[in-house]
Amino acid sequence: MEKDIEMNKEKSTSISISDEIDYSGRPFDFRGEIKETALICELDPIIRQKISEALKSLEYNIIEPTTYKDAIKYFSFHTFNVVVVNENFENDTSGVNPVLTYLEKMSMSLRRKIFVVLVSATFATMDYMHSLNKSVNLIINEDEIAELPLILKKEIEENEYFYHVYKEYNRKYGKI
Repeated sequence: MEKDIEMNKEKSTSISISDEIDYSGRPFDFRGEIKETALICELDPIIRQKISEALKSLEYNIIEPTTYKDAIKYFSFHTFNVVVVNENFENDTSGVNPVLTYLEKMSMSLRRKIFVVLVSATFATMDYMHSLNKSVNLIINEDEIAELPLILKKEIEENEYFYHVYKEYNRKYGKI
């Protein structure tokens, strides 16, 4: 009889723990054709709308977190193809962007799968030296955000071309 009571306690405990798990942060639950995915970390609604329209025109599924905590939560469930982040998105008091910091600390095998775009008010569009310095694939100046679809398509194609041999080698030898 005591064994039955203990077993029932274990069962009820495991059920209550699983009931507490929050799956609401899962941004994608695909049932059909899987498209490319994008995460937009931008607080300015006008710029965010232009970025969203540009990515939708390139047929991306989009998530728009409002805080850096939400963005990082989404990263734990999904590897995005494109991440667009404003240089001032949820910066802390020292001016450090937590989303960019998270991406910088990500393992390179995972980071290479993500095309990161930095939206900046200070850097020039397609400034490759600052892109390298900021650990992003592309910089877009806020004033040229209307050109994003054309620039993004070209730069993603170049990135795919650049990493093609590397990715094929890893697929062939089972490292991806």
